[in-house]
Amino acid sequence: MARHEHDRVIRHQTAQAVLRNQFLKWQCRARQNAVRTQSGRPSPPMQPRIIVEGKVLAQITILINKREEYSMTPEFRHMVRRTTDPRGRFESALQVLAAEYFQRAQEFSDEMTALFGAGAPLVDHLVGLRHCILEFAQPRQYYAIPCAVKKLSEHDPAYQATYWHNCLFNPAMLPGVQVLAFKPDWATAEADPSPA
Repeated sequence: MARHEHDRVIRHQTAQAVLRNQFLKWQCRARQNAVRTQSGRPSPPMQPRIIVEGKVLAQITILINKREEYSMTPEFRHMVRRTTDPRGRFESALQVLAAEYFQRAQEFSDEMTALFGAGAPLVDHLVGLRHCILEFAQPRQYYAIPCAVKKLSEHDPAYQATYWHNCLFNPAMLPGVQVLAFKPDWATAEADPSPA
C-alpha cells in the first residue's frame, strides 16, 4: 500500500492539520472502544509496525497522551499509589478512561509514546536511526506515518504520562523502563482513505 519514496506527496499545512485530526479521532475511537468492550486490551489500531528502509523491525503498542494543559498524569499517579491491589488500580483506570478521557481528540498531542523494558535493543537501534515509519494497517484504514524518534528522560511530561498510564495496567513494572517518543511528519504521511 505504501508509495515509493519518489511518489511521496507533500501536504500543505491545512491538509496536514486535517490528516492529524483525522488520525487522532481514529485513535480516540479505537481506545474508547477497547476500554468499553475489551477491558482495555490493546487493539490493532494501537499496535503499529515499525518500518525502516522498507523492512518491518517490530510491532509495538503506542500511547497517545493528552497535551500538558489537559494532562491527567497526577490523577493516574494518585490511582497507582492509592492502592497496592492490582485489580483496584485496573478498575479505577477503566472507569476513568471509559468516561470522558477519549471524548475530545483535540486535547491530545500527536506525539506518540511507547514503553520498553530496560536494555531493550530496539530502543538503542531506533534512537541511533532517529526516524522510522509507523504503519497502521487495518481493514478499513491505513496510515504510514514517518516519525522522528527520541528517547525521553524521566523528567519529561510525556515520559511521566506513559509511565503512570502503564502502571495502571501492569502491576509488575520492572525498574529501568525506557520511553520513546514518535513525532509525526504529517507533510509526508500517507492515509487510505485520505481525509475528505
